[in-house]
Amino acid sequence: MQAREKLSAHLRSRIIELSELKREGRKVIGYLPGGYMPEELVYACEAVPVPVGLFRGGEHEPVLVAGAYLPRWIDTFCRAQIGYKVLKEEPLYDLIDLLVVPITDNNVRAIADCWNFYTDVEVLRYGVPHAKTENGFRYYLEGLHLLKQKLEKLTGTKITDSRLKDAIRLCNEERRLFQEISLMRKAKCPPLTGREFVELNHASFLIDKGAMVEILRSLCSELSQQESSRPRQPRILLTGSTLALGDYKVYDLVENTGGAIVVAEEFAEGMRHFSAEVSLDGDLMEALADCYFRRRIPPAWFRPARERLDYLIRLSREFDVDGVIWYQLMYRDSYDIESFYFPRILKEETGLSMLKIASDYDASELGPFRTRIETFIQIIRKN
Repeated sequence: MQAREKLSAHLRSRIIELSELKREGRKVIGYLPGGYMPEELVYACEAVPVPVGLFRGGEHEPVLVAGAYLPRWIDTFCRAQIGYKVLKEEPLYDLIDLLVVPITDNNVRAIADCWNFYTDVEVLRYGVPHAKTENGFRYYLEGLHLLKQKLEKLTGTKITDSRLKDAIRLCNEERRLFQEISLMRKAKCPPLTGREFVELNHASFLIDKGAMVEILRSLCSELSQQESSRPRQPRILLTGSTLALGDYKVYDLVENTGGAIVVAEEFAEGMRHFSAEVSLDGDLMEALADCYFRRRIPPAWFRPARERLDYLIRLSREFDVDGVIWYQLMYRDSYDIESFYFPRILKEETGLSMLKIASDYDASELGPFRTRIETFIQIIRKN
């Protein structure tokens, strides 16, 4: 497909492009893609600082290296973000002028603390409340104002309503296109695999948003004309704590080895959330907070506690899934707790079964994962 070829070309040249932009004086803003950092504020700076998601994962060496800087019982993904910076093998992590960390829990806080203490990169933190109350909304909104002020000071550019509206329109269009592509996966024979979709989603954190929107438009057109001859396969909903760039082993085991297909995902970190758009009416900062906080599907440890679980039930029905795989990382205790009682809710409300697997990005996991996933899919086929 032409759209995918263009995307691959953009990704191959992105590091060089970012390096050139940095030499021109552009600011590179790094952040953790957990759904609470509005990219619109970054794009609204006239100097066009570059927002890039720092969310590489799936490799065990960075996790081990991070052990010299923080306790082992910190979440695997968060340890990896420290390890990649220490190893200096990922050029993107060395281009950052400012690291923005919305603090959702102590695991994420560890990234901010280590980058702040052990590197020369400036770190901006702001809190994300765990309850969707009016006070929580106001607290989060104050954090966005803090981010806005910091970006204006860093770039020397005022974020006006006009610039912010343009940025919101651009980001809304990207979300709309992702929603359109995602809905195509409801088809009996989806036009793209789960891994293809998540790689597309991950690419959107790295390349220029204008280029990404054009690629998504072309891809929508191509996919709408594509006829799939693939026979119906067992359909899987994949959910959990974090899905990092490069951590695709579950997709490979489900779709290549198991002969099934992932048709929907829901993750707290590492995936772009595209179901809600930012309103262009009224106070734009409040509109950002409304989209990114009030209408964002919350992580496992947030309240109301049933919102994420009810959303998973709805996805299971809308995408006609045959089973759910819960993929989480080690030491994310809130997901451990939630995964204990969700299978009963899932079975009672949908009749579906769930498989839970936990990873520490260790290569030795592949054998047991393969056995458990293949067995789970075989059970689904018989049912």
